[in-house]
Amino acid sequence: MIDVELRDGSGQSPATGEPPATGQPAAAVQPAAAGQAAASGRIAVVRIDRPDRRNALDVDHCVGLRTGIGRAVDAGARVIVLTGVGTSFCAGADLDQVYGEAFTDALYGALHAITEAPVPVIAAVNGPAIGAGLQLALAADLRVAAEKAVFAIPTARLGLAVDPWTLGRLAELVGGGPARAVVLGCETMPVSRALELGFVQRAGGLDVALAWAAELAGLAPLTLAYSKRAFNEFAESAAKPSAAVTAAYEACWASEDAREGRLARAEKRAAVFQGR
Repeated sequence: MIDVELRDGSGQSPATGEPPATGQPAAAVQPAAAGQAAASGRIAVVRIDRPDRRNALDVDHCVGLRTGIGRAVDAGARVIVLTGVGTSFCAGADLDQVYGEAFTDALYGALHAITEAPVPVIAAVNGPAIGAGLQLALAADLRVAAEKAVFAIPTARLGLAVDPWTLGRLAELVGGGPARAVVLGCETMPVSRALELGFVQRAGGLDVALAWAAELAGLAPLTLAYSKRAFNEFAESAAKPSAAVTAAYEACWASEDAREGRLARAEKRAAVFQGR
């Protein structure tokens, strides 16, 4: 499920006047498929609520994210805080669905909802952000991370690939060398390194993210919307993938290595890749 809770400009719940415990949405109304919308407020807290699967994304949760972010914007939120319930931010894609085109479309829909929202989105990374979880953090405008947060894209261990936008965004935000270490070397980036590189701007939990959101909620909305759009359009115009890059990406997903990675996971063994 995706929970969407709106708070006032101080970061408090309008229902109680207090910040509720993590994972306990307040003032939520109108539950819908994989999403809930709240009654009032200027800060929206969007939670991925699937702790039994470490908040891994399936089609329903991707669609719920897209819908929830849209509802938050429609309800008048000036800032959106995205976080996870439990000990993980998002452990990646649900590997039972990741091989289907429906999942890819749904994931890109969620990422686009974040980047195209006309308000700042803060990722409050409360734990591991792996694969699709790191993509969510990349799509956000700002990042706050707890001590146990880590970032990784282990697609080379699975014979899969992330899209060119993800690679370009990662290189833009952490630098080309560190981005290559994460993707080519399958290195895990701890929060200390993410702070050092400027990928994470503030250390702390949801309370830190909400305090920052309260600051942003008092700023000029049109200026923030313009600045976000200009940042994103400038970066995307400089990183248009060539036809060859797009073809190489698609070839990874259609490869025997991708099938081997899927089979190896099912058989609980190390994959043996042949490069075809």
